[in-house]
Order: sequence, then structure tokens, then C-alpha cells
Amino acid sequence: MDWNLSVASEEIIAVRLTQTEKESGKERTHHATYWYDATDANTAYSTELLDGQEELVTLNELVKEALADEEHVRASALHPIVRLYDSIGFNPDGDLVVEFDQGQVAPEDEGRISVVIDKQEAAPLLSEFGERAQTAAATVASDVQLADAPQESQKDSAEKPAPGAIPVVQDGDPDCSTAESKCIALTFDDGPGKRTSELLDALDEYEAKATFFVTGEEPLREYPEVVQREYAEGHELANHTMVHPDLTTVSRAEVKNELTTLNALVRRDTGYTMNLMRPPYGASDDTVSEVSEEMGLAQIMWSIDTYDWRDRDPDKVAKRVMKDAEPGSIVLMHDIHGSTIDAVPTILEKLDEKGYTMVTVSQLLGETEPGESYRDGHPDSDEK
Repeated sequence: MDWNLSVASEEIIAVRLTQTEKESGKERTHHATYWYDATDANTAYSTELLDGQEELVTLNELVKEALADEEHVRASALHPIVRLYDSIGFNPDGDLVVEFDQGQVAPEDEGRISVVIDKQEAAPLLSEFGERAQTAAATVASDVQLADAPQESQKDSAEKPAPGAIPVVQDGDPDCSTAESKCIALTFDDGPGKRTSELLDALDEYEAKATFFVTGEEPLREYPEVVQREYAEGHELANHTMVHPDLTTVSRAEVKNELTTLNALVRRDTGYTMNLMRPPYGASDDTVSEVSEEMGLAQIMWSIDTYDWRDRDPDKVAKRVMKDAEPGSIVLMHDIHGSTIDAVPTILEKLDEKGYTMVTVSQLLGETEPGESYRDGHPDSDEK
């Protein structure tokens, strides 16, 4: 890792980090810019130059427009999340500059991609801190002496999350603690797969949320943009290990490595730290529970098994969901099977007709205990 100062004033410093890592024999370079405000001793993500999530969404649209004529850029890779917009700054004229890593939104041989948003167009998007950072970036100074900072950060711990950091549970979410709420959690293992984007389209049509227990080796590395989209659209990401082993048959060190590596990869690509896991095959023991507890991960099982991995029949999968659906159910499916993707629109339609609200596992269960195992969120039931 290397670094340089991209802005230096008496009140504000911007540090641009360059991280080089090797993965699967390939070298990957990542850039991120972090900002420091000496007036309140706070460090900020680049997205905190913006006034909120709505402003980041607007910036994302402006970036798409600016890159619309660039055939090599994948518009589908642009999402308003903190990890994609983690290197934002200003040029000497005060224009907003966004840079994307090599291979992040375009083929690797296109190099890094950058977009300049005119100062006037960017102005309505900036936070108060962003306005001061813009002024600092346009000021050339030498022998900067950083202002004396407060002894402790003045940041309010109850403040809203940084733009691009999508909360899994938000104000206004349904109260799933009563049967009348008719909450149900659809969960998908082993993905993302080739058709997961179609699944996301179907969920969006019904304003439904789901939880994706992602697997790290090929799925995550092959479809990182799909994982980013899942996160950007308010679905929940959860840990399903790197290579899908039976965790009860491997060493404690291997259990920890399986979970730790995947958590790190998802955080690298989205900025989100997962706090739920599902052991492959539902196989757990004391060691798995202990490691999960150490890592802050609750274990999520299921109350409805669709057996979609065995019966690649959309009608059978849909009928199994509807046969056993009840408030608080956690439904197990796999988004790597085309037949499951074909079943989802029918499932969503029928659940919607029956008044169900499709939520994430965290919305269903509320706060969970690391290491503990949960199979449903049936209202008025204390059973895990």
C-alpha cells in the first residue's frame, strides 16, 4: 500500500491510498481517497463529500450520462454504493472528479476510468463538508500547519450512515413481530449465477427484498457487479463460505478461513460487512458456532426447503413455497439454477396475492446473536 496527499489545508486533508494485491495470479490495484476534517477530528469516506444517498444516486446518473458514449464502459456496473465511489475529489477549478479502478466499470485494458462533473452541476450535491473540501482543493498552499483538532471526534454516533453505505434495516421497515405483518424471508444460496440479474428484476417488480448467501470462489469473482447490484438495491448479503465445504468436516482454522476470506471480499467490493452466515448443507457443530460467534455471524437455517437443487421444476418449487408459507418463514432456494429463476415470478405473485411482505432475514428476525442458529422468525415464538 502507498499513499499521497491530494489536498492539504489548515483544516482539511485528503489522503489517496493505492493498494496493490494479488488474487488468483493476477495483480489488482485499488485507489481510495479518505478525507480528514481537523475542525472536528473526523475521517470521512469520499461519499461524505455529498449531502446524502439521494445526492449519490444523482451523481451516479450524471456519471452514467457522461460515460454513455463510451462503448467500453458497462453502465450495468455503476451503482450508488460506497465502494464504487470511494475515490472522489476536486480539480483546481473546483469540478468534482470521480475515478474508478482498472477493470471496475470497463475492461482492464481500458485502464482507470475518470469522470469530471462541472462545478456548477456538482454544487447542489455537496454536503457542508464537501463545500469546504472543494474550497481547500482549489487552494494552493505550502508549509501547511494543520489546525489544532479537538481531543476526541465530535461526530455523533447516531448520525446517518455515509452515502453509499446501505443499511439492511431502516426506519419505516415493516414490523415483523406480529402475525398480521405476514413477513416472509426468501433466501438464495450459492450465487450469484448467470441469471441472478433476472431474479433481481422480478424482486424489483414486487418491491420485494431477499437475502443472498453468496459463495466466494467462482460466483463472487465471476459476477462482482451482480453482488454490488444486490447490495445497492437493498437486499441483504450473507456468508455462505468460499468453496462450499461441509464445515463440520474441516479444521477450526479452515472454518475461520472460509468465512473470513469471503467477508473480506464482499467488503472490498461493496463496503458492507456481513453479519449472517449459512453453513453449507446446514451442517454445523460447536466449532462452527464458536467461530461464527467470534466473527459476529449468526447462523441462518430455514423452515421451508424447496428442494430446488433436486427437482429442477419451477412448478414444484413454487408449490412447495406456497404449501408451507406462513408468517415468519425462511425459504431456502438457490439462484444458480435456471428453474429456480423461472419459479420466482410465480412465487412472488402468489405471495403478494396472499398479502405477504417479502423481507430480508435481518428485517424478519431483528437483532440476532452471533453464533446462534435461527430457522424461522415466526411471531410469538421464542424457538430459534
